[in-house]
Amino acid sequence: MKILSVNTAAAATRLIQGRAIATAIGKQPVAGPVAVGPLGLAGDEQADQSVHGGQSKAVYLYPVVHHPFWQTVRAQAGVAAADAPIAPGLFGENLTVDGIDESQLWIGDQLRLPGCTLVVSEPRNPCFKFNAVMGFPQASSLMNQSGYCGAYLAVLHPGSLQAGEEFTLVPGPREVNLRELFLAKHQRGRATWR
Repeated sequence: MKILSVNTAAAATRLIQGRAIATAIGKQPVAGPVAVGPLGLAGDEQADQSVHGGQSKAVYLYPVVHHPFWQTVRAQAGVAAADAPIAPGLFGENLTVDGIDESQLWIGDQLRLPGCTLVVSEPRNPCFKFNAVMGFPQASSLMNQSGYCGAYLAVLHPGSLQAGEEFTLVPGPREVNLRELFLAKHQRGRATWR
């Protein structure tokens, strides 16, 4: 398991659905070590802290294994060529990782890196900003249906991390699987709208 990219962004105003909205979803890769504190990565911001950020959502991880799926659906939606790569940070993730996905993560699992320890806290829930950055209005629905949500992480031991570092997964209590939790929430949500 490895960090492929560490991504940060300052909040900025973008025109989304005809409105000026503050967002930091389009994160960019950064080189070298990045400090990790209780509220996240140095140089990273969250525009709407009612739904992003804070101690339980300090860092957002997204598995690279889902990139081919998003390449395909973006091509089908006509917003990108079929071979257009997914840029690290596009989903708003701080860590683009390889070797693990949501089905292998449980609430309370620890990601031990050489310079810090992170803990899986909850799945990410997409919003209209995700639709805007992906370029088509069904993106959130596809994340909800696929369970390709990524994971929010709390910071157990602050320190630093960087692209290229490997991490070890230390199992927590293994009571609540991240992907199952996410899918159960969104299946309940669909049932109430029928």
